[in-house]
Amino acid sequence: MTSSEMWGRDAAERYDAEETEMTSAPVLGATVGFLAELAGDGRALEFAIGTGRVGVPLRERGVPVTGIELSEHMAAVLRRKVDEDTLPVVIGDMATTVVPGEFALVYLVYNTVSNLLTQDEQVECFRNAARHLRPGGRFVVELGVPPLRFLPPGQVAVPFDVSERHLGFDTIDPVEQILVSHHFTRDGEDGRYRRGASRHRYAWPAELDLMARIAGLEQERRVADWDGAPFTQDSPKHISVWRKSA
Repeated sequence: MTSSEMWGRDAAERYDAEETEMTSAPVLGATVGFLAELAGDGRALEFAIGTGRVGVPLRERGVPVTGIELSEHMAAVLRRKVDEDTLPVVIGDMATTVVPGEFALVYLVYNTVSNLLTQDEQVECFRNAARHLRPGGRFVVELGVPPLRFLPPGQVAVPFDVSERHLGFDTIDPVEQILVSHHFTRDGEDGRYRRGASRHRYAWPAELDLMARIAGLEQERRVADWDGAPFTQDSPKHISVWRKSA
């Protein structure tokens, strides 16, 4: 077991319904197109594949996909969408679990690398990606930029969503680089809110570049979104691509 917090059955069952923006056609279309271009005619490995939000449509695009997933409950939701022969999934952690064969692409989407709560484990995740890549293969990570610029002196919380059915804010420990996302989600029409929280270890893009170098990977590209917009000082997230030497 790694430091990643386990997704339980209830959270897994709610995941797709609650992530409506991330499962929308525009978001998935751009994501799958970006990844499919990098995979080319090779195989893809998704770390923390979850319910298959990205892996399933990427497989439907014609890219052979294998997944690694820590939560059996998340994997069970994926399995309702596609069978094992079409999209195999290995239960295990993304820092140490090894699957057979070489891949043209290994990828981590939607902040999942931050589920590893120590720097050592994040470094091992990069090493594990490099271990699976064929020469010239790419490792792709989608990760938010730490929102420290929004913290005035003495403040420890940053709101990221204020909507009719959801209130979300992050609390930040800059010493340990731990960010806790707090969610208050309204269930039904009775006005009650369900509270949830998840811990993450945030990392700056430059820190990830160093992890990549330790793993023998070279930075190839960094953009602000799946459509390829330039990454700037105001970008709230980045998609970074590192390449294994041929």
